[in-house]
Amino acid sequence: MHNLRISLGKLFSYSAYLVMLLGFSLVTVAHAAAPIVFTESISLSDQVESGLLPAIDDRVPDTPLIVDLRAKGRTAGQQGGVLRTMVSRKKDIRQMVVYGYARLIGYDHNYKLKPDLLLDYDVDENRKFTFRLRPGHRWSDGHPFTSADFKYWWQDVANNPELSPSGPPSILRVDGELPEVTFPDQHTVIYQWNKPNPHFLPALAQARPPFIFRPRHYLEQFHHGYATKDSLAAMIEDKRVRSWMALHNKLDNMYKFDNAALPTLQPWMANDKGSKSLKVFTRNPFYHRVDTNGVQLPYIDAVHMSIVGGGLIAAKANAGESDLQARGLDFNNIAILKKGEKDSDNYRVHLWANGVAAQIAIYPNLNYRDPVWRELLRDVRFRRALSMGIDRNMINRALYFDLGTESSMQALPDSPLHDPQLQTLWATFNTDKANQLLDDIGLTTKRADGIRLLPDGRPMRFVIETAGERQEVENALQIITDTWRELGIQLVMRPLDRDILRMHVYSGITMASVWFGWDNGIPNAQISPDYLAPTQQEFFAWPMWGQFHQTGGEAGESPDMPEAAQLLELSRQWEQTTSETEKHAIWKKMLRIHADQVYGIGVIAETPQPVVASKHLRNVPEDVLWSWEPGAHFGIHRIDEFYFDSY
Repeated sequence: MHNLRISLGKLFSYSAYLVMLLGFSLVTVAHAAAPIVFTESISLSDQVESGLLPAIDDRVPDTPLIVDLRAKGRTAGQQGGVLRTMVSRKKDIRQMVVYGYARLIGYDHNYKLKPDLLLDYDVDENRKFTFRLRPGHRWSDGHPFTSADFKYWWQDVANNPELSPSGPPSILRVDGELPEVTFPDQHTVIYQWNKPNPHFLPALAQARPPFIFRPRHYLEQFHHGYATKDSLAAMIEDKRVRSWMALHNKLDNMYKFDNAALPTLQPWMANDKGSKSLKVFTRNPFYHRVDTNGVQLPYIDAVHMSIVGGGLIAAKANAGESDLQARGLDFNNIAILKKGEKDSDNYRVHLWANGVAAQIAIYPNLNYRDPVWRELLRDVRFRRALSMGIDRNMINRALYFDLGTESSMQALPDSPLHDPQLQTLWATFNTDKANQLLDDIGLTTKRADGIRLLPDGRPMRFVIETAGERQEVENALQIITDTWRELGIQLVMRPLDRDILRMHVYSGITMASVWFGWDNGIPNAQISPDYLAPTQQEFFAWPMWGQFHQTGGEAGESPDMPEAAQLLELSRQWEQTTSETEKHAIWKKMLRIHADQVYGIGVIAETPQPVVASKHLRNVPEDVLWSWEPGAHFGIHRIDEFYFDSY
């Protein structure tokens, strides 16, 4: 049972719920905790008085999630104000879903999974998952949020071949098997597999989760199973789409957050107000979180998200045009932001540690199309030589003022799986040893300028493609260019658009690429290690192997290296065991294989992420991790708990 409290108006239902769960008498419960009196939101009071909205007692769930701010060292706040932030692309308004971080199950500030939208849940051997919803919980338009919304998604969306040709997402498949999903009552949903599915709960807590529910009452009007042909035809014409499926999919993207009419459970709702360059989000009057003083979250009334050129974000943040900003800022901006912090009274700059396994990592593509290069890239001696030919200390001093960690791509020190020996394995600058490895391969023929020749006589021009978005990456590659020349390797940097880079990597056109390390640099044994195995094309070292796994062998290539096969087998073993000790040992083996095989060449880790926050914005943490997985960037730090002391 998690975070159950009451208001005066809901005392009976709350007490009855405790009686059912714990067998306590009503008298005992009534004396156990003082009831919470909810406070009406000032910004919504006019709508309440006019009858457009029900009063606060009828808007929050019968058993809301009560947030104890003092337990996290925070203070209770006041409602009001507008938070300004910026993104560089229109589609990045989806960050509101990431930052809002309302999930069925989410990570708390200690990175422990806890129910959020759910009232509670039970897990039986990782095979049977029973979810209990909060009675009285409502969508942002006031319609009840019940098991019918899960049933609609499961039966009418995920298993409708016209809407979902591939069927339900992979997270709901265990060795190809889908779960049995039942809906015993309006507040209970059960997922049951014959085999364990340890990936299920962590997936629900992701920055981009699989939304396994939908607002049925809204979407039925666009579904041919419920709407009339005439009404569908009229809407298809109005939205200028070709079919009812296109209509439904266009209006049903809970992650994109681009349909203001689509009800949400997030702290802020998309709003039709604004413009092409300014998106407006207003408080969700039916949000399920409340502080211990009875004040409904979020504290902040609205979020204004400006869409500006990526190169302008740092300058605008420096000018005080953002109340909370990290996206679009990197280490190179710290100096100017710190100067602005000193010269003005607008903002303060926090330096949060990055939670990715590497801030910069180079990925030789083991699935590269060129047969000569492919054979060389698959020789572990070549990858080790590349890694040992990088002067990480010089990069750390020149670009990060010694604030980063010189490391291979490994679990960070905050992880219980961290091994300091693996941080330096094949990651110590040693050009003599690197040259010897290249000689041992047989790459001994050189041009007059010292550049080695491939077996077919071509000069060794090692092309690394980048997304062209981070100056620090280009600066680091310039330093690596000089040290690799000492190995007889000519580094060529090719900046591309992010989407084009991914397309090149996935299709085998890219020889090597540079990106971040694993999103989750602080794993524990309970987190799935599948991203260490060739299961995803998103790991740029083996895109074709990842495609093979993701498509069940219909695309890509089957892994044909013994270490890759071993990683797959270890990942399967992790899924099948319930022993914490065995899970820990499996993780250790997989991390050692990665360090020894150098699939991703980590360059630097734990570099500070600048976070600009208004000096009037409270509850912003000082020293935490900036991480996509787990954490959803600002999400795990709960910006619905941030508030302005004046506005």
